[in-house]
Amino acid sequence: MQNLKGKRIVVGITGGIAAYKTIEFIRLLRKSEADVRVVLTAAAAEFVTALTLQAISGNPVSQSLLDPQAELAMGHIELAKWADAIVIAPASADFIARLRVGMANDLLSTICLATASPIYLAPAMNQQMYRQTATQENLQALVRRSVHLIGPNSGFQACGDVGAGRMSEPAEIYDALCQDLSVLQDLAHLKVAITAGPTREAIDPVRYISNHSSGKMGFAIAEAFAMRGAEVTLISGPVNLATPNNVKRIDVVSAQEMWQVTLKTAVQNHIFIGCAAVADYRVAEIADQKIKKASDEMQIKLVKNPDIIADVGHLRENRPFTVGFAAETQNVEAYAKDKLNRKNLDIICANNVAGGQVFGADQNALQLFWQTGSASLPQNSKTELAKQLVNKIVEKYNEKQ
Repeated sequence: MQNLKGKRIVVGITGGIAAYKTIEFIRLLRKSEADVRVVLTAAAAEFVTALTLQAISGNPVSQSLLDPQAELAMGHIELAKWADAIVIAPASADFIARLRVGMANDLLSTICLATASPIYLAPAMNQQMYRQTATQENLQALVRRSVHLIGPNSGFQACGDVGAGRMSEPAEIYDALCQDLSVLQDLAHLKVAITAGPTREAIDPVRYISNHSSGKMGFAIAEAFAMRGAEVTLISGPVNLATPNNVKRIDVVSAQEMWQVTLKTAVQNHIFIGCAAVADYRVAEIADQKIKKASDEMQIKLVKNPDIIADVGHLRENRPFTVGFAAETQNVEAYAKDKLNRKNLDIICANNVAGGQVFGADQNALQLFWQTGSASLPQNSKTELAKQLVNKIVEKYNEKQ
């Protein structure tokens, strides 16, 4: 029995016959000395009773969003802040759909919307409902928002069908939760700085030069480090992404701003990762007023921007373990290795962006190079790829120490 002693777990139960299994899951949590609060939806109350769940969890069961007694003690905001993790088992197709669009029309959905803690879903539904495009799109959207899925399993269902959609067994849900929570703090001794997203180089007050970087990879890396307890500073160009939980974010716009913030920040960290797509050049003279369309041609003089990752890599004092990214359209390995040496990096992460298939996408693949070796991280979601990359970075960082 892995130990979750002292962990504060909100267990949400939605409507479905699999709700009876959740009683055993709560028993496992309590046996591991976790503190459990149960939130029961109206539909779930048709399958399991609040009295049973109160007896198993050792705490009152929360059911109503508008319960005045709950608001005085452990209301939806209090529960959302209190939880180390929220586990919804079973997670019905209806609840998954409501969570995807951000509804807050009952206590459980409101807690999920108000929390900064990780959310785990154990889907349970008829196999045809699970296979529906709408359900799969909802699940994929939630995964992109860093909601964790546990299962479902395949097999015989209460309705008589056979297929995917059975809720994972209580022990499987428990083990998955233990695996995640047990590593949350293993990197608490590390300070990590990461750059992400594009930069914008102004032409005049309304125009700028930029690139297609979405920032998703850098944000995923920041989240992966933060989930394991590292102190993370994320230096971000202009992106439309939410800040990962437990990450300090510094917003910048231009390459020069990112360079200034990075050099000040990098020396205060153990690891620096330059994932941003920094503009190589900026406009020499930014117009004070909007440039009017006067002719068929316009010439803009560009000057070179600072090479942020190279400047960090060549720091003489307090140099962090330095990881760079190389987005290439050809000769990926040769160009990456050249940058590794020329910029004095510990690791370089190369990806092939020919055709623009990486920028803005939710998946990626990386080739890693360091002085004595290399590794390939195959195509995967950027969230999962970031976790694999963090493992490799920490491995090489520890070797160097």
